[in-house]
Amino acid sequence: MKTFLQDVRYGLRMLRKNPGFSATVVLTLGLAVGVATAVFSVIDAVLIQPLPFENPGKIGSAQESGQMIV
Repeated sequence: MKTFLQDVRYGLRMLRKNPGFSATVVLTLGLAVGVATAVFSVIDAVLIQPLPFENPGKIGSAQESGQMIV
């Protein structure tokens, strides 16, 4: 635990010495979290959530030689 705290302090000192790098890191992480959230939201809405119909497996149509089959 002692070495972990030393590593954290060292990392904070290095980030304080390089504010431009620190800002870049924070912006990159924020952008990555935002993109991951947006992608998950789209996947959740399209693939995971069930269709808002009573029997979604029976929805559809096929057409064969001019006759409509439902």
